[in-house]
Amino acid sequence: MTGPDVKRCRGCERDLPLASFARDRNRRDGLQVRCRECVAEYSAAHYRRRRAAIGRPVREKVAVPAGHKLCRQCGEVKPHSEWHRNATASDGLATRCKACKAVQGRQGHLKRAYGITEADRQGLVASQGGVCCICLAALPEHVDHCHETGRVRGVLCFSCNAALGQFKDRPDVIRRAAAYVEGIAWKPTLVAPGVYQLPS
Repeated sequence: MTGPDVKRCRGCERDLPLASFARDRNRRDGLQVRCRECVAEYSAAHYRRRRAAIGRPVREKVAVPAGHKLCRQCGEVKPHSEWHRNATASDGLATRCKACKAVQGRQGHLKRAYGITEADRQGLVASQGGVCCICLAALPEHVDHCHETGRVRGVLCFSCNAALGQFKDRPDVIRRAAAYVEGIAWKPTLVAPGVYQLPS
């Protein structure tokens, strides 16, 4: 059934409202002969054929419910709350989900700050037996490096990494701290105003 506000699609052969057809100035009625759905389906099929012909991988179409989006990085369909906003994107969402973005951010940080990959970091953790190489108990999470040379020394737990930072990576201070904890008196002697002599 056709009328002034309805048009038949040559693709799916349904009678649809005029709003279902995109504009085409070359047609007498100013509208394409196929509805938007058929045009989109044809374009997707044409794209897949073209990609397959040149030997490129073809991404299969995934059904995504309303309020969700497919992450091409992990391949999971997630609700919009799992995405960062991106005002420049057509759907207003980032191209990767928050979890994938975090992984990518961590990998980038490891490369920029320490010159290692996530695989290198995992190798260090494995070589340490899966524990912090100072306390030998806690889970290693923080890459430790020499601030002078930039050389990566190992992967430490938060507490041990923070302790080294507080001691400013000075072996002499760390040794005195260890002796102090062991009960050895390391009391400095005042020899002049503001000048202290440490016991040998």
